[in-house]
Amino acid sequence: MPRPLTATIHLDSMQHNLGRARACAPGAKLWAVVKANAYGHGLERGMRGFAGADGLALIETENAVRLRAAGWTKPILLLEGIFDAADVSLLAEHQFNSTVHSIEQIKLLEYTKLYHPIDVHLKMNTGMNRLGFRPEDYAAAHARLRAIPGIRDITLMTHFANADELEHPRLTIREQVRRFQAGAQGLPGQRSLSNSGGVLQQAQLASELSDDWVRPGIMLYGGSPGGKSAAEYKLCPSMTLASEIIGIQQLQAGDTVGYGSRFEAGAPMTVGVVACGYADGYPRHAPHGTPVLVDGVRTTLLGRVSMDMMTVDLSPIPNARVGSRVVLWGDGLPIDEVANAAGTIGYELMCALAPRVRVLEGKLGTHG
Repeated sequence: MPRPLTATIHLDSMQHNLGRARACAPGAKLWAVVKANAYGHGLERGMRGFAGADGLALIETENAVRLRAAGWTKPILLLEGIFDAADVSLLAEHQFNSTVHSIEQIKLLEYTKLYHPIDVHLKMNTGMNRLGFRPEDYAAAHARLRAIPGIRDITLMTHFANADELEHPRLTIREQVRRFQAGAQGLPGQRSLSNSGGVLQQAQLASELSDDWVRPGIMLYGGSPGGKSAAEYKLCPSMTLASEIIGIQQLQAGDTVGYGSRFEAGAPMTVGVVACGYADGYPRHAPHGTPVLVDGVRTTLLGRVSMDMMTVDLSPIPNARVGSRVVLWGDGLPIDEVANAAGTIGYELMCALAPRVRVLEGKLGTHG
């Protein structure tokens, strides 16, 4: 029998979360973001889970080609655009939309003949300060793109730094919208501003946001971008990482657990050993108290996570046995809660899922 650790992908949850994004931004078309192997869920599963999206968006050019080979015929957006001149021909051949965020990318498009018209998304830097043209340089970049033969539609685009927090003390979403509107004033083209946080804030910003396209990512996988919990946003987990108890130890007061002997029992207690460790993608830095479910009952991690195993407190589950089901995150245990306990974010946990973990498909609430 294979090791009992599995990641179950819930395509029904992905479809539900896509519907939530549409409900939050009813007037906009929707790019479903499937970068980083669909946030660890598998590119082809992302394509099926988000079959109802208007387009798919990702970073990796080679994976965009994979999507076409897998049968995706609707638009595909390269969120970082092209990286060298060889990529330009791929845009035309596969009809990819390409983000344009630098003068260097404009030069690649100018110097390489496009044998088929393409659509581009011109990115404005409104305060994120990663990629994009500053508002005062945006119109000139737009004019330069407009002059390139083969450039068809130019969508105007930016990215929010703090969309989950309307009144962020350093950079608010409203200030980024103001900068965007100033830099894009008078320019033709559709608008694409909102990531997951922006999508979920649409109701509060209805008078300011005017997205023709939105680009939800983490919310489609049942994670929260911040602000409220995923459940409060009516999102469902799309990945359940589950294993089993493979060993049980009876500790006496003063006994320690694991490498470094970081946990010491204060009284007699029962400890369960779980087949999951940092080589599977579980965070090694997760501390004592990180939540875990055993047979549906909440308990906590004990000691240091090792490469292949971790230990959990079985005191709240007196009937636990070897073979008891353990949920590390997902069904019944929000991934954001686990991530928060470990000092990280749900995005990282999803994307860190290791190749050796068996991946299954099943509806939420079923076990594989």
